[in-house]
Amino acid sequence: MKKSKKMLWPLTLLVLLIFALTACTKEQPSLNEKAQAAPAQAAPAQQAASAKPVQQEGKKVTKDTKIALISEFTSGTHAAQYITGVTKAAKKAGVQLSVSDSNNDQSKMAAYLDTAINQNVDGIMIDHGRAETLEPGVKRAIAKGIPVIATDVELKVEGVTTIDQDDYMLALQGLKQMMQDINGKGNIVYAFVGGFAPMEKRDSIYKIMMNRYPDVKQIATFGSATDNTSLDTQNKMAAVLKQYPNKGDIAAVWAPWDEFAKGVTRAIKEAGRDEIKVYGVDLSDEDLQMMQAKNSPWKASAAVNPASVGEKQVDLLLKKVSGQEIPRYYSFDPVLVKQTDLPNQTINMDQLSQYVEEWGKKE
Repeated sequence: MKKSKKMLWPLTLLVLLIFALTACTKEQPSLNEKAQAAPAQAAPAQQAASAKPVQQEGKKVTKDTKIALISEFTSGTHAAQYITGVTKAAKKAGVQLSVSDSNNDQSKMAAYLDTAINQNVDGIMIDHGRAETLEPGVKRAIAKGIPVIATDVELKVEGVTTIDQDDYMLALQGLKQMMQDINGKGNIVYAFVGGFAPMEKRDSIYKIMMNRYPDVKQIATFGSATDNTSLDTQNKMAAVLKQYPNKGDIAAVWAPWDEFAKGVTRAIKEAGRDEIKVYGVDLSDEDLQMMQAKNSPWKASAAVNPASVGEKQVDLLLKKVSGQEIPRYYSFDPVLVKQTDLPNQTINMDQLSQYVEEWGKKE
């Protein structure tokens, strides 16, 4: 992979970045007032909240070992490949796996968590979700001696291991490339939705970078997590393009979720506005194909292999089940994949390391 010319960073930006990494103490807003009431197990969960974690003595991992994945959503190609990684690792280890898709419903997610605890599974994995919804149930699981490994949600519960994709670096890599490509000036569109720990972290870096480049102006922002985020994003981007119909009105779009990036890319292509550049976060087979398409506006995406995240989560959980010591935090090293890195022929995620050397090393 060819390395791009790096811009010189002033000391003030470094100080701001360190501040963002250390001072971000609340990354998830309160639940919507319309959220449904917590499940019936709330009372036992509250009683367990003050309980100390049971010392995990360790069990032998066998074909009878039961692990559960509680996921906030499984829609989208990135999420699908994460699930593939989880399934592959569980099958390789020869353990029993159950997957619960909450379909973006927080009360369902809490209920599924309580069900797994009541079934006395040997270990629990959590994917996304909100801390205030999950922490009571997670404390109950830890109090019963059930290990918990979480990804993309910040659970401040003793005994829980948290996996992340280093969302600060994901955002920094993509935004840095975007600012270089547009020469640090012009109008941009920002696709964003709050309430998710990864998005809140990426947003903190976005704010720093916007301060760093005062000649870059945000003219529109939108975004929501729905059953069809990509299509909803496409429609919203199409409306923005009608507001700014002339070439040169918009220099780029920052879309720090691949479902956002897919939507804005389709809208830009349909409008014939290929001069607008798109920069995203996350990659999947479908994302790669869109980046490789002729005259694609999608120029770069910072990512971690989602299947690798799923596999690592199972690996860490089973180590914990067997009584091994594992780290409190595990953070992946993201890689910036640029359109110019990719070949003319269509490739998939398994082939990406042939063209982006860092990808193969950091998987």
